[in-house]
Amino acid sequence: MSNLQRAALTAIPALAVLAGVTSVHAEDFKTLEEFQAMPLAYPKFMVDNLWILISAALVFIMHLGFATLETGLTRQKNTVNILFKNLFIISIGIVSYALTGFNTMYPGDFNGFLAIKGMIGFDGDVANLTNQYADYTYWADFIFQAMFAATAATIVSGAVAERVKLSGFMLYATILVAFIYPIAGSWKWGGGWLDGMGFYDFAGSSIVHAFGGFAALAAVIVLGPRAGKYVDGEIKPILGHSMPLATIGVFLLWLCWFGFNGGSVLSADPGLVSIVFVTTSLAAAVGCLAAMVTSQIFLKKPDVTMALNGILAGLVGITAGADTVTWTGAMIIGLVAGIIVVFSIVIIDRIKIDDPVGAISVHGICGIWGTIAVGIFSTNPEHSFSTQLIGTLSYAAFAFVVSLILALLAKATLGFRVDEDEEYEGLDLSEHGQPAYADFQNINN
Repeated sequence: MSNLQRAALTAIPALAVLAGVTSVHAEDFKTLEEFQAMPLAYPKFMVDNLWILISAALVFIMHLGFATLETGLTRQKNTVNILFKNLFIISIGIVSYALTGFNTMYPGDFNGFLAIKGMIGFDGDVANLTNQYADYTYWADFIFQAMFAATAATIVSGAVAERVKLSGFMLYATILVAFIYPIAGSWKWGGGWLDGMGFYDFAGSSIVHAFGGFAALAAVIVLGPRAGKYVDGEIKPILGHSMPLATIGVFLLWLCWFGFNGGSVLSADPGLVSIVFVTTSLAAAVGCLAAMVTSQIFLKKPDVTMALNGILAGLVGITAGADTVTWTGAMIIGLVAGIIVVFSIVIIDRIKIDDPVGAISVHGICGIWGTIAVGIFSTNPEHSFSTQLIGTLSYAAFAFVVSLILALLAKATLGFRVDEDEEYEGLDLSEHGQPAYADFQNINN
């Protein structure tokens, strides 16, 4: 490689992006060395790959946001349990995605419904290095997708908080992230039957969020409500112990959603990534304002938890079409999501389905809304309302049925709910023997 070529590789990595070089692909070269020597194609590849890795890091931090949000919206005595579950979920998600999930979700040629595949790996040639896209490496693709894999179980974690038995939940979550989520994901992102129908879900309003929300619904039905939540036909509020923690969690999630949606462009395309950032932000902001106003009008108070869930509702809603709707479309999607989430949380509570964090409404109901909204607001005429409706209901139904089976399996084997005394004491002490916040008055120095 000449000095001039080396200078091009190290000094002008953005030149290819600015120049719009998209026609040169790795499969055009016989060796990796030939690809690296191309003064424009390889710098573009480096920039795209770096953006995918940065996005993966942002999506990873989303799990801190979920942990903080769930902790803040629940009682102090269950904090350690929630943190432990979130640590387990991200860890088992990465490991299981390496063992079976990634290649199950992206199986290549298959029947469109199911293809259980084995571990990750590649043989080192240039085509595999770039995963046949020439935008990012095989390993960047894996780690970005692995960060998504645990999200479905994290959604369930919040909904079943404060009464789920740790061992039963760990069994449930492992099967969900190792097999069920990848199978569902393959239907669209792996080139399966929904992809063949023309169904569109850019970053996962249905594939990730509606899936997680309706899995949570089934698990909550099996568990039943927390003790003292519904007494003599009345709803007894069980307040979270830290609104600052919940708010920190939502701001973290909003920030990291730029990686969730922006990384789903699967390149550092300056125009498309910028558009996705704008639509994502607008939907979140309008969702927040809509939830604020809705809670003030119908609940007679400006409820901060509703405002927080309004932000998340807008983010979930825009995720399916962040790259294909206009900025005004994004605002409408966020507006409707922010209104829907308030009424959904209230209605679900009134029918005695106990969801401490509002996950079923935020992810399940607003995930469905965001997916069908693509059929209404997309600038691509090939995106139809009917196809979007079929796709999102398929994900919701599949997640609900399989989650119901998994929850009943966990209940019949390891147990799925702690007993009444353990719940009253709090899961931190009964399951972990460790309080989250030390009682300094009782510490012997």
